[in-house]
Amino acid sequence: MKATEAGLLAFLKKSPQFVIPIYQRTYSWTEKECRQLWDDILRAGRDDSISVHFIGSIVYIEAGLSQVSHQAPLLVIDGQQRLTTVTLLLAALAEAVGDEEPLEGFSARKLRNYYLLNPEESGDRHYKLILSQTDKPSLTGIVGQPQEAPAEKSIRIDQNFKLFKDLIAGKSRDLTQICKGLAKLVVVDIALSRDQDNPQLIFESMNSTGRELSQADLIRNFILMGLEPTLQSRLYEQYWRPMETAFGQEAYTTHFDGFMRHYLTVKTGDIPRLDAVYEAFKGHARSPAAAEAGIEALVKDIRDYARYYCAMALSAEADPNLKLAFHDLRELKVDVAYPFLLELYNDFSTGDLSREDFLEAVRLVEAYVFRRAICTIPTNSLNKTFATFTKALKKDRYLESIKAHFLLLPSYRRFPNDEEFRRELQLRDLYNFRSRSYWLRRFENHGRKERVPVDEYTIEHIMPQNEALSAAWKEELGPVWERVHLDYLHTLGNLTLTGYNSEYSDRPFKEKRDMNGGFKFSPLKLNEGLGTVEVWTEEAIKTRALKLASLAPAVWPAATLDEAVLSAYRAPKAESANYTINDHPHLLTEAVGTLFNAFRKEVLALDPCVTEEFLKLYVAYKAETNFVDVVPQAKNLRLSINMKFADINDPRGLCKDTSAVGRWGNGEVEVKVHSMDDIPYAIGLVRQSLEQQLGNSEDS
Repeated sequence: MKATEAGLLAFLKKSPQFVIPIYQRTYSWTEKECRQLWDDILRAGRDDSISVHFIGSIVYIEAGLSQVSHQAPLLVIDGQQRLTTVTLLLAALAEAVGDEEPLEGFSARKLRNYYLLNPEESGDRHYKLILSQTDKPSLTGIVGQPQEAPAEKSIRIDQNFKLFKDLIAGKSRDLTQICKGLAKLVVVDIALSRDQDNPQLIFESMNSTGRELSQADLIRNFILMGLEPTLQSRLYEQYWRPMETAFGQEAYTTHFDGFMRHYLTVKTGDIPRLDAVYEAFKGHARSPAAAEAGIEALVKDIRDYARYYCAMALSAEADPNLKLAFHDLRELKVDVAYPFLLELYNDFSTGDLSREDFLEAVRLVEAYVFRRAICTIPTNSLNKTFATFTKALKKDRYLESIKAHFLLLPSYRRFPNDEEFRRELQLRDLYNFRSRSYWLRRFENHGRKERVPVDEYTIEHIMPQNEALSAAWKEELGPVWERVHLDYLHTLGNLTLTGYNSEYSDRPFKEKRDMNGGFKFSPLKLNEGLGTVEVWTEEAIKTRALKLASLAPAVWPAATLDEAVLSAYRAPKAESANYTINDHPHLLTEAVGTLFNAFRKEVLALDPCVTEEFLKLYVAYKAETNFVDVVPQAKNLRLSINMKFADINDPRGLCKDTSAVGRWGNGEVEVKVHSMDDIPYAIGLVRQSLEQQLGNSEDS
């Protein structure tokens, strides 16, 4: 490695050409980063006390330090964003100065011939900076001779060039300041030898200024950077570039990291932290199975799963029924389901899962998520539920095993049954539900072949929202109008769709019903029956809510299986010796027994799913498995908390690491409860184990 400090303009002038390798990310600086650079240049240009302004490093690969060909292009592995942004600024400045030269060396001709072009060269060698893919024609079109705009413009190149033209136009009377600032820009020029340096390690360790690399950027570079050039180009063109194109410029930036997280969850069974996707990927790529399959198989596999993801998450599905099912699921915003759905889509694509069964499985996921939301079941277990779902699949009985697993999920992960769903749907505040257009659209279009574009309508409160209800509405609702308004305003029975929201306003019910465009004449299924209602009262709201709720199980159907089939999927119950509290003499003493009863009351109250089981040597408290075991002792309770010792948050330092010690109970954490005063703190420790088992953090 050779590193030297260099003025940026001098560095550009002496270098024959910079080429961005195909494995590098596309140009991604936004207006924020461009304005920051602009402000820095102006500040340096107007302040004579500032002699230089450092903007980071430019790292590139050359043939070898002892045999550098000064005509060979330099492959940039870090600094693309700064080089491209300064190039756009210089191109905009060249347009602005025209025939003038506000500062020596800054005429339009010199700006272009020194820093933007190689005037004596042709073809690609004519340009100082060659970007990759979509960025390339956009940049060459700006810095070269006027030419027809490319078919697909680079969004960032186009936006930032226009930004600099506007900023320069605003400083047209003081172009000297811009020129002076540009002349003070300094970089660290870092030349690597392909034979002597490891570009990948250097790339990872660079502390780049500007826009942080995404996890996907790091993964792409990890895969492609070290490959022989011919293989590198082929894998990029055949697999990676089609992925970038399928996502699109904007979605690639916003969705690809999330996709890679879902992909790794499918492949490893573990959910990587959002900021650790790259590290998880390196572990996967270096695993014996992936290493044996080879780099091309790995890249192809990512490409296949990216296609599935784009079909589901980016509306790229061709099949109309699947496309609609994915659209409905997206509206619920449950990204944690994607690992499971990616696995299903893969099996669908290979023919192991039929189209009809795949569609039904997607609809079951939708119903599961929506029913749980309506029944206000906390979502904190969904990530773990879907991450581990495929372990329960029996692919010779694919759909059956999916249904069975849904039906056998324990209480806190349960698939709410029809009765619970109907009951809660009538009571829930659905107006402030996060996806209210979703449930209205699903109700309205259920069973329709000619779909109603619900987004063209507005949601209507039959009983008005206005807190100051009119005298007519108070009379209609009766003496308890305040309670009825409070209890039912945003509920199922009082909500509908209309195209006449402004005309309805706060009119009395009969006027809304009978006016031109009123409920009586509405073509919408949601308004069926309103034309025959005489008065809008508490009873009328409840009657309509019951009617709609009775339809809901057909709109969001639950999994169903015969008990004889389901019983084959139930885990066999372990034979129990039927131990009881009487088998633990210490718990029968007054002191320890009182302590235990107080502790067990608090543990059982943590969640409805918690169960208690007396075993020979200890008492176990379980959700799906033990999260804390209580070993009765003569004067205290010894708790064995089922967590890694490194994971427990223990501010008082009372916990003991038992990972290397033989103990009854599960886990690496031990803590003792000596008195009633110890119980609140101990429960706080125990809760951590339960929440970890339930999957409390979806972004962890």
